[in-house]
Amino acid sequence: MGGEALRRAGGLPVNLPGGELFTALQTGNIDATEWVGPYNDVTFGFPRIARYYYYPGWHEPGPTLEAMVNQEAWNALPEDLQEIVRVCCQSVNCDMLAEYTWRNAEALETLAENPDVEIRRFPDEVLTTLRGHMQWVMDELVARDEKARKIYESLDAFRTRSARYQEITEAAFLDTRQL
Repeated sequence: MGGEALRRAGGLPVNLPGGELFTALQTGNIDATEWVGPYNDVTFGFPRIARYYYYPGWHEPGPTLEAMVNQEAWNALPEDLQEIVRVCCQSVNCDMLAEYTWRNAEALETLAENPDVEIRRFPDEVLTTLRGHMQWVMDELVARDEKARKIYESLDAFRTRSARYQEITEAAFLDTRQL
């Protein structure tokens, strides 16, 4: 969906396997890349060939995992085993998020200390344009897919309801520490 929003804004998104990104960027076959986050970007060596590091990731908030289970197999499990699977999946996802938060923080320091890399925020005009295109993509998707509509409405309700809380907790905490 982010690629489609970028295309509508005038970009030419290209889907490549992760292992091909470095070479494609180095040879000029692509002008820029979007990958997972600072930790993976540093690991892939992007700072050696890319001068600018832009944020925020306007199209996705961050990493998450998913587990897919065949519906018949799931229904065949007793409730206690279904709950064990749920709790294990939740635990693994929380652990992954915590690890990526830490490793991304370390990698961002590495990028900030690199004299050959400039960390830049996308201009507000660019973010506004991309937000408009992303909304257009989402509106089209939810108009044609009932499940997507239900998921989007739930996400949007959560985002709307939690935004104020996050402003007066996490964001305010970081502001008080002048980070």
